[in-house]
Amino acid sequence: MEVSPFSENGVSGELHRPDRADRRGLVLTHGAGSNCRAPLLVQVAEAACSRGLTVLRCDLPFRQQRRSGPPSSANAAADRDGLRQAVLSLRRLASGAIFLGGHSYGGRQASMLAAEDASIAKALLLLSYPLHPPDKPERLRTQHFVRLRVPAMFVHGTRDPFGTIEELERALTLISCETRLLTVEGAGHDLRRGRFDLAPALTALLARDWDE
Repeated sequence: MEVSPFSENGVSGELHRPDRADRRGLVLTHGAGSNCRAPLLVQVAEAACSRGLTVLRCDLPFRQQRRSGPPSSANAAADRDGLRQAVLSLRRLASGAIFLGGHSYGGRQASMLAAEDASIAKALLLLSYPLHPPDKPERLRTQHFVRLRVPAMFVHGTRDPFGTIEELERALTLISCETRLLTVEGAGHDLRRGRFDLAPALTALLARDWDE
């Protein structure tokens, strides 16, 4: 596996090249308070790369503009456009199926982009989807779920304050295409606690029936 800095057409991040590439690729991005070097993203990227995928971990435009601080809702469309550019960049390196994923805010923007354009990816990997702000379950972030036409793999901790497993299960009924949910017992929003085994999530994400 080779990991190197990546910068092209406004996309900035790090690229993982497998020893034996199988033509498939994965774009990964970060949450509101992090960047592409987040340990969780590195862990997922290394696991996917070991399975033959070329993986691009990218910083969203808001993070490229400043090193810290949360994103602005007014600039969310620009963050989605940055993800689109990252997918286009990876397609020049991986000619097979492209998967798109992200943690928290990054996953939300990835899913919103897929709702706008179903051709953007073969499937989504959504880590700790921020279903609602903590202690505000009435403010659901699911309006675009009914427009999703891309299969999605959700990975969610049982102690995530941004949504319970039961709330997420109800929300997934809004999505008409296939969804799968991997729960991480004892984990919070950062997925650092609990037993997080990436194998089931990646096996489901890369299943042949999603990749043809």
